Amino acid sequence: MKKLISFALVAAFLAACTSPAKKTAAGKNGKAGAAAAGETTEAAPLPPGAEVIEASLRGSGFDVDPEIKPVRFEYDSAQLAGEALDILKANAAVIKGRKGEEFLVAGHCDDRGTVAYNLALGQKRAKEVRDYYIRLGVDGRKVATISYGKEQGVCAEQAEDCWSRNRRAVTGVRAKTGASAQ
Repeated sequence: MKKLISFALVAAFLAACTSPAKKTAAGKNGKAGAAAAGETTEAAPLPPGAEVIEASLRGSGFDVDPEIKPVRFEYDSAQLAGEALDILKANAAVIKGRKGEEFLVAGHCDDRGTVAYNLALGQKRAKEVRDYYIRLGVDGRKVATISYGKEQGVCAEQAEDCWSRNRRAVTGVRAKTGASAQ
């Protein structure tokens, strides 16, 4: 557990310290896809005055809520596209209507790649989801992020169908506690 936390901290630090590479419409390796079709998130900054302070991860008790759906990602990508954007819009509407609750976006990866790489990629996925929620009007103080990398897969088969189910971001929910429950 201590190793996992250490890896998570190192990965988060590295992700925060690196500048994002510019992506072309053709995407990685020159492959055209959803990016070329204009179905991806804009690289636009968060709106002026958007709250970027994350909710606290202290304590536990973040549960999966059937009203808040997970989103999937392409291999080696943290880019939101197509169906994921529609899911996140619906999720944001639910989140905005919830008073007295806070949310945790957990980024997950498939089991290919190193632990450190997948922790960093999972964090980028979680942050991309959180930032999109904020662009949709969710109070950033209600949403925290974490990466589990490849450590909490939903399946273990060595096949694309399984890998695609593991590449996801899941938004959990819990009631606010103590002084933060205002």
